[in-house]
Amino acid sequence: CSAFVQITFRSRLGVDLPRTTEELAREGERVHRSELQAGDLVFFKTGFRQRHVGIYMGGKRFLHASTSRGVMTSSLNNVYWKERYWKARRIELEDQPAALSVSDESR
Repeated sequence: CSAFVQITFRSRLGVDLPRTTEELAREGERVHRSELQAGDLVFFKTGFRQRHVGIYMGGKRFLHASTSRGVMTSSLNNVYWKERYWKARRIELEDQPAALSVSDESR
C-alpha cells in the first residue's frame, strides 16, 4: 500500500515520499478527519503492528492497494475501515495539481 502511494505521488504529482507506511505517517501535517481534502493520506491500524495507507479522494472515499484485490477505492464509512481509522496527514504541495482539483470543465 505504501509503495502505491509513493509511486502515485511521484508519477502524478512529481513529489517524492518515503517508502514505508511508518515513514509516511510522519510526513506533512496532521489533519482532522472532518477536514479531509482530496490528496490527503489516510492511515489505518489493521493489526497489532500493521498499518495501511491510502489517498483520500473526497466524498468519504479513498484509493488504496490491497494485497488480495489490487488497487481499489473504499469508503471511510465501511465498517472495516471505520473501526480501523487511525489518522490523516496532508502533504504540502507548492501548487495544487489539476489532478486533485475539481473544475467546471471536468464535471
